[in-house]
Amino acid sequence: MIYKKVKKLCKQKGVSIASVEKELGFSNGVISKWEKSEPIVSNLKKVADYFGVSIDYFLDDTK
Repeated sequence: MIYKKVKKLCKQKGVSIASVEKELGFSNGVISKWEKSEPIVSNLKKVADYFGVSIDYFLDDTK
């Protein structure tokens, strides 16, 4: 769920997940791993700040 939302935000902003990872100082593939596991809060906060959304946006599973 979190990964899909990040992917959607990347598409809307016209950036790749790899470029977000690089800009935020993450290792390659960190965000992609969120498809199968949960991120640590500090990394999720960085991504939320990057896209200008709240952490709740990623955690809310209602449509």
